[in-house]
Amino acid sequence: MMLTLIHIELEKLFSRGRSYISFFAMLVIVLVIQGGMMLDGDSLIDFVSENLQEVFILEGNLLNGYLITFISINGLWIHVPILVVIVTGDMISGEASAGTFRMVLSRPVSRSKLILAKFITAMIYVALLVIMLAVLSLGLGILFFGTGDIIVFFESINILPEEILMDRFLMAFVFGILSMWLVGALSFVFSAMAENSLSPIILTMAIIILFTVISSFEVGIFEKIRPYLFTTHMNHWQSFFDYELDWNKIGNSIVILIGHIFVFLTLTLIVFNKKDITS
Repeated sequence: MMLTLIHIELEKLFSRGRSYISFFAMLVIVLVIQGGMMLDGDSLIDFVSENLQEVFILEGNLLNGYLITFISINGLWIHVPILVVIVTGDMISGEASAGTFRMVLSRPVSRSKLILAKFITAMIYVALLVIMLAVLSLGLGILFFGTGDIIVFFESINILPEEILMDRFLMAFVFGILSMWLVGALSFVFSAMAENSLSPIILTMAIIILFTVISSFEVGIFEKIRPYLFTTHMNHWQSFFDYELDWNKIGNSIVILIGHIFVFLTLTLIVFNKKDITS
């Protein structure tokens, strides 16, 4: 029964034109970034490595596909949640506004099973979106710019050799899928409450922006609540580009993200099961 419901939901999802908007937007954004780096990437590398060249002798292909991918995903993780909630925020509220829930629930299927099928379908969509980001950014980056070592800057300066980079990027993208699943799960809560598709998108992005701002402050009361905000842990995909991986930090973030996903799914089930469906 559950597999049948998931199959039906997948057919419904991919039969709508709007479901392909996020994939098309992802393609355009990646192509724009790669094109920009192809035209003026050398200037960026010179600017970033100017101080390092006074201390180190930098040789080889610094403007390579791995570095382009790292730069791309730093910017795209800001935009990917928007592309996610455009679809996931509509999964429940879209049917409510279309007035099809009463007809769907007239069949021998429980509300919980229906929501679980929609949730799994949404998570499949999100995973495909992040996989497309990985394939486009890595594939086109390596095709156009080749490979090589990379220098990354965040908490410290790390110079990572080429031979470990593919594994690091694959782990970072898997972590990225988990982070975007959380975004989708949050939008599901609001989608179950709303009667239109716009409200879940606005509310989800508002919370993500608010929590991101709070996560950026490391003073006073903000410092005490930062470890409990999911936005603090969503950014830990960057931890895979430390020279030595801190598996305790990564594992803690994974547990917190998964915990939030289950909480949001539980809230969605509670809200939807209590919802008065009149159409």
